[in-house]
This record gives sequence, structure tokens and C-alpha cells, in this order.
Amino acid sequence: MSFLVLLLVVLLERIGHWRERVQQDGPLRAALARVEAEPRLAGHPLWQLAVLLGMPLLLLGLLLWMLAPLAYGILLLPVHVLVLLWSLGRGDPQLSLAPFRDSWLRGDVEAAYLDARRDLGVQAEDAPKLLAEAQGFLLWQAYQGFFAVVIWYAVLGPLAALAYRLLALLVEHAGDAGLRRWAARLRHGLDWLPARLLVLSLALAGNFVAANRVFWAYLFDLRASATQLGAEAGRAAADALPGRGGVETLDELWQLLRRTGLLWYSALALAILLL
Repeated sequence: MSFLVLLLVVLLERIGHWRERVQQDGPLRAALARVEAEPRLAGHPLWQLAVLLGMPLLLLGLLLWMLAPLAYGILLLPVHVLVLLWSLGRGDPQLSLAPFRDSWLRGDVEAAYLDARRDLGVQAEDAPKLLAEAQGFLLWQAYQGFFAVVIWYAVLGPLAALAYRLLALLVEHAGDAGLRRWAARLRHGLDWLPARLLVLSLALAGNFVAANRVFWAYLFDLRASATQLGAEAGRAAADALPGRGGVETLDELWQLLRRTGLLWYSALALAILLL
């Protein structure tokens, strides 16, 4: 069923704005505000994390358990689709990059700096570094918004995909520094496997030799972040090294990511046929 769910998610993405309709973060942010304001949980980030992470996972687990024996499990399909849609990344990296691309192509570097800081949340000392930051933004958004969620869904199902997105949202929105730090640590642990699988698949879809060097250099480095790993591997696989090329390297990286996504879908389909 995993492969069918992934195909349905891609189809829904193409025929309408289903992700925008499903991805309503208001209830989570309201729950986060209540938990952080609760005096009994103040100063206890692990308990806060247990409530914010454990309750949604427990409710989803109970729902899946109740639906599993009904109608031969068919009722699980829409639940899986909705959970996976909600667990994907927020926003469209291509749309976020559009103002930066336009300013860069016009030769208006000052406007490109402002667009990058406003829309991408990045800034740099000079134009080559700014382009490298934009490349890193695209690779990171594609990774955390799609690849990490898909691999955990394929490996452990909707609970793992939901857990990854909940941690990502807590890192982004939590006001308590302790809660944000623990959520970041757990997400860093969840990033280890999908980040390295992404590097390996980027090597297969692009410059294998260059990306393979990055893969072996970071394979057992537990401190390396998925942001750093994905950015270095993506640039290496697309031959988009810092200081080389212009804004067209963003298009090359996007095409590389699309080929990598197709590779993941093909590998999942093959695994289903063989297992």
C-alpha cells in the first residue's frame, strides 16, 4: 500500500492544492502555546516534548489500529494519504526562489540579497556565497520537505512520517529554548539514515564520483548536519560547486532532485515486487 499512497500523493499534488488544504498547523501551534504556558511543565522540556509528540502519535496509532480490521484495511488508505500530505514540507521552494532568481538575472545583486534574506532566510558576504546559500536552501527544502518524510514513511509507515514533521515544526515554532533543543536533537537522529540515502541516490542520479566522495566522508560522522551533507552532495552531484556557474545551477539542481525522486520511486516499486 505504501507505493500506492506515494503515487496518490504525487497525483493530488499535481491536480490541485491539496497539500495547502491539508497542512493546517493551527491546532499544533495552539497546543504548543498551551503546553509552554502550563506551569507544571515549565522548565521540563522533555515532558513538554512527550506531550506534543506523544499525544498526536498515540491518537494516530489508535486510529490506525481501529481501522485495520475494517473493510480489509481499505479505510487505512485515505488516512495514510492525509497523514503523508500533512507531513510533507511547508511551501514551495521554487516559488520562494523566484524573486531571488529574477533579481539575479536582472543583474540587481542588491535586490537579490534582500530577496534571499526575506524569502530564503539566508545572507552572505558576496555574490558567489549568496548563490551557494540559495543552492543549499533548495537542497535542504527538498530534503526535509520530501525525501526525509518519504523514506521514513516507506520504512516505518505514517507514524514515523508524522513524527518527523512534528519535530520539524517544534524546532521552527517552539519558544522554549530547551524544547527546541531537544526537538532538534531528535530530528538530527532521524536525519541520519535519509540524509545518507539521499547522498547515495544523488550520486546515482548525477556525478557519481564527486558525490560518492561526500558520501564516504560523512558516512560515520554523527555530528554532520543533514543541511551540510545535502548541500555538499547536491553541488557535487550536479557539478554546481561554489563559484562555478550562475543562477542556472538552481535549475540543474532541481532537475537532479527530480531524477533522484524518480529513482526512489523506482527502487520502492522494485522492493515491493521482490519482497
